[in-house]
Parts: sequence; C-alpha cells; structure tokens
Amino acid sequence: MLENQTELKNRIHEQANAFRTLSPELSRAEGALTQCVYKNSVLSAKTKRLMAMTTAIVQGCRGCILYQTDAALNLGASVDEILECIGVAISLGGTLAEGQATRVIAFLEEKKQI
Repeated sequence: MLENQTELKNRIHEQANAFRTLSPELSRAEGALTQCVYKNSVLSAKTKRLMAMTTAIVQGCRGCILYQTDAALNLGASVDEILECIGVAISLGGTLAEGQATRVIAFLEEKKQI
C-alpha cells in the first residue's frame, strides 16, 4: 500500500503538537522565529514557502516537504510554480531530490491539484 501523504502530514502535525505541549518554552521561541521568517516582507510569504519547500526536497525532510508545500498552496502558489521549484531541487540534489519530489506529486494528487 502506498503511503498517504495527507495522513502522514496530519500525523507529523499531531506529533509536533505533542512536542509543543511537552516543551512550551522552546515551542514559543520557535513559533516566534517562524512568524518572523515567513511574513511578507521584501520577499512574499509565498516565495519563502516555495524556497523552504525546495530546500526540504533537497534535504529529504518529509514533514517539511509536506508542510511547506501545503503552506505554499494556501498562499496561492500554482502547480506550475511548485513544479519549477521541484526542478531547482532536482538540479541541486540529483536523483535523491527527485525521489523526495515524488512526495510532492502524490500530495498534489491527493489534494486534486493535478
């Protein structure tokens, strides 16, 4: 059976919330950093999420890949923008990044984006 990316993202979110409950001080600090980093500024929040998604694909962080893809979509990223970012990730990370990029494609399929 193939892994459902939406279910995986939700499970990772649940586990992250459990960590936040167990470590509230660290969670507040991380949350403040995230809010600062991903706000609209010189670069749009959407652009920053696409950059983060690209980096996550190269690094192979499955939770980051799914979270950043979803965040970019929620900020209005198009499938074409996501596909271009996948191309950048593959140019940097080779076949390992290509393997991770399939997670994005599966997630987009689940969300009926492609």
